[in-house]
Amino acid sequence: MTENIKAVELSKKQREISISEFFTRNRHLLGFDNPTRALMMVVKEAVDNALDATMEMKVLPEIYVELKQLNEDRFIVIVEDNGPGIIKQQIPNIFAKLLYGSKFHTLKQNRGQQGIGISAAVLYSQLTTGKFTKIISKIHPKKPAHYFELHIDTKRNEPIIERDHEVDWNKDHGTRIELELEARYQKGRQSVDEYIKQTAIVNPHAKIIYITPEKERIEFPRVTNDLPKEPKEIKPHPHGIEIGTLIRMLKDTTSTTLSSFLQNDFSRIGPTVSSNICDEAKLSTRAKPSSLENSQIEILFKVIQNTKIIAPPTDCLSPIGSELLEKGLKKEIQADFFTTTTRPPSVYRGMPFLIEAAIAYGGDLDKESTIRLMRFANRVPLLYQQGACGITEGASDITWRPYGLGQSSGNLPTGPAIIVVHIASVWVPFTSEAKEAIAHYDEILKEIKLALQDCGRKLAAYIRKNVKAKEQKERISLFEKYIPELAFSLSNLTGEKSAIIEENLKKILNKNMSKLIESVQEDGKEESKE
Repeated sequence: MTENIKAVELSKKQREISISEFFTRNRHLLGFDNPTRALMMVVKEAVDNALDATMEMKVLPEIYVELKQLNEDRFIVIVEDNGPGIIKQQIPNIFAKLLYGSKFHTLKQNRGQQGIGISAAVLYSQLTTGKFTKIISKIHPKKPAHYFELHIDTKRNEPIIERDHEVDWNKDHGTRIELELEARYQKGRQSVDEYIKQTAIVNPHAKIIYITPEKERIEFPRVTNDLPKEPKEIKPHPHGIEIGTLIRMLKDTTSTTLSSFLQNDFSRIGPTVSSNICDEAKLSTRAKPSSLENSQIEILFKVIQNTKIIAPPTDCLSPIGSELLEKGLKKEIQADFFTTTTRPPSVYRGMPFLIEAAIAYGGDLDKESTIRLMRFANRVPLLYQQGACGITEGASDITWRPYGLGQSSGNLPTGPAIIVVHIASVWVPFTSEAKEAIAHYDEILKEIKLALQDCGRKLAAYIRKNVKAKEQKERISLFEKYIPELAFSLSNLTGEKSAIIEENLKKILNKNMSKLIESVQEDGKEESKE
C-alpha cells in the first residue's frame, strides 16, 4: 500500500501550539486590541492582583499606580502594593507563564480566575517594546527583597529570567511591577482614570494613590477600616456540572465508594440524598467510582439532575454591602440623592451569585443625556463591551418612566442619574477572556431587574417628594412677581388700598403653595411605602 504523500507532508508541519504563542497572535481576545485599551488592561490586571494579594493577607490595601509617558505612544506602568509579597521561586511563573494560578479550580469569589491576566500584560509589553518586565517582591521585613527582570518564552510558555538578585527596598512586604509598553493615554469613560475611580468606589476599604502621565497626584482615601468578609471555598454543586465533568471527577476522586464520592466531592449532598441517588440509579453505594461504565454514569448524571438538592452555600460570596456601596459612591460622585440595595443570593447553573445595585441622582449629573451605567463583577469595573453585556440588557428592559426617568423603548433611560450594578459570584459568566461583559443568563437578568426596580421605587419617591415639590414652588413663585402690578390694578378698580390687596394676595398664594407642596410630599411618602 502506497502512502498518501500529501498527508505525510502535512503531518510534518503539524506541531503543538503553546498558549503563549496562541495569544501572541490573538491578543485581542484578552482585551489588548488597541493601544488605548491596552494601557487600561495592563493597569487593571496589575491592580486586580494587588487587591487580591492584600485580601489574602488580610491587610487594608495601599495601592500605588503611576503612568510615566516616555513619548507619544510609549509608557511605563508601575503598580505597587502592600500585600504578602511572592516567594522567589514563584515570581517567574506567576508573571511569565500563562494559565498558571491558584484560583481556576477554587469555587469562591475572586477577581481573577484563569491565570492569564498579569502574564498577558507581560506578554503585551514584550510584544510591543521588547523590554523585560521588572519585579520587586518582599515577604518579610527581616528578609531581603528579590528583583527580577523577565520575559516569556512564547514557544514553550516558560519564563526567561534576565536578572535575578537581592535589592534593598524600603518596605516591610509587598510587590512592585514595572512594565514598558506601546500605548495611548486618553481621558474619558474608558480610561485608566475612570478605571481607578470606579475601583475606589467598589473597594471602599482601599487607599489608592494614582500619578497620571501629567504628573498629577490623585488620592482616593478609604472610607472604612473594615476588611470585606472573606469568602469561603465551596465544593461544586451537583446541579452545576456537565456529564464530562462528572466523568473526570469519578476518575480523579480519592473517595473509595460512590456514596462517599457524592458526599465528599459535592456540596449539599448528605448520606440520605446520596443513598437515594444510588438507589434511583440502581447502583451500589459501595461501588468504586472509577469502575463505573459510561452507560452507568449517564444514568447517574440524569438522576442527579432530577434530584431535589438544596441550593449551594453562599458564604463563598463577599458583597460590598449597601451602606459601603453608598459611601463609596458619595466619595466620588456629586449628586443630591443616593439609594442602594443588596439582593439575597441566588443561583445559576449551580453557581451562587448575588446582585447589588445603586442609583445616584441630581447634583452635577447631566439632565439631558442617557444615564451612565457603571458595571462591576467581583469588585472589578467593566468599561468595555457595554452593549453586549447582560447588565445592560437588564437595565434597559425596565420601564423607567414610572420611576421619574425618561426613556425611549428598549434603551437605557435618560436623566441626571448614574446606575450601578455589581455581580458577585464564584464564577462570573463572562462572554470572553477579556472579561468585559456578562452573559445573558435568565436568572442573572431577573435579579438585576429586581435590584434596580427596588432602587427605582426609592428614586421615584424622592423625585415626587423633593424634585417635583421644588418645581411646583418655582412655578408658584413666578406669580409673586406679578402681585404688585395686580394689586395696583385692583386698587384702581375697587378703591381699596394697594398695600392691603397685595398683602391679601400673598396670603392666598402662600396658603395654596403650602397645600400643593404638602400634597406632593404626601404622594411621595405613599409611593415610598408601596
